[in-house]
Amino acid sequence: MANERSTRRHKALRAEFRQQCENRRAACHLCSQPIDYTLPKDHPDAFENDHFYPFSTHPELVDDPANFRPSHKSCNSSRGNAEVTPTLGPPSEAW
Repeated sequence: MANERSTRRHKALRAEFRQQCENRRAACHLCSQPIDYTLPKDHPDAFENDHFYPFSTHPELVDDPANFRPSHKSCNSSRGNAEVTPTLGPPSEAW
């Protein structure tokens, strides 16, 4: 089936995206905090490829790199398939 997350194509796209994120030190798109790319994949703060539009609701976008976002494993898990809630991010200074 073409929309599976376990296909060879999806794994290659996911690995390429992870490398791009690591190269530019991309932060988690959900909490805006840095991601430690050296952590093992089962660690809560490790990198995990998040689908902006969840696979469960948009299976046609599973292999679309434009739908990929860097996240912490724990942030991605806590979001589930809920919509991403935009935030202002961290303040530029303490008020």
